[in-house]
Amino acid sequence: MDSQERPYPPSQTQLLPAHRPGSITQAAAEVRAGRLIVIPTDTLYGLAGDAFNPDAIRAIYAAKQRENSKAIPILLADSTDLPRVARFVPAVAQTFINQYWPGPLTILLPKHPNLPPEISDNDAIAVRIPDNAVARDIIRTAGGALAVTSANLSGQRPAETAAAAVEQLAGWVTAVIDDGPSPHSLASTILDCTGHELKVLREGPISAKSLLGLSN
Repeated sequence: MDSQERPYPPSQTQLLPAHRPGSITQAAAEVRAGRLIVIPTDTLYGLAGDAFNPDAIRAIYAAKQRENSKAIPILLADSTDLPRVARFVPAVAQTFINQYWPGPLTILLPKHPNLPPEISDNDAIAVRIPDNAVARDIIRTAGGALAVTSANLSGQRPAETAAAAVEQLAGWVTAVIDDGPSPHSLASTILDCTGHELKVLREGPISAKSLLGLSN
């Protein structure tokens, strides 16, 4: 899609300092209204929308020019929201949750049927709680669960700063929350806990050796 098809003109993309009074409330209100925002995380900046809003999820795919076959992860603020997005949490997954959340570990879990089918085309959902207080405050204020993927166009370098996110996504998002440079230049580690055998699908800040060692 070209810029003429974007739902908002670039002038409506606001850069909000994370610690300015009202920024978190404003960002959460944008999400609740069905619009997209960019949030900081403990890894990279993320393109975010309401995880239970099919239109918002479709907008994420369009904004990134992302293939629909690539599922979108969910970020939570609190582990008490897990039952809303996962059918159940295997005991082995709970071990990793206790050890690594909040943190840069994404865990694949059985997907809750209440989630829109647009978020993934299979029975699994990727979930994590980021170790970033601003992100968790926004998620919590917006309703507890956001669909979040890296804030960049598919195939381009993920945004490590708010300015980089604006450069790639202005016009698709109504707000970009600036919390300074990302602490990691790597996306989160992804661990599949849906089958009989644990699988590290992507190695990030947490090594495969650390995870598989923990499971033994």
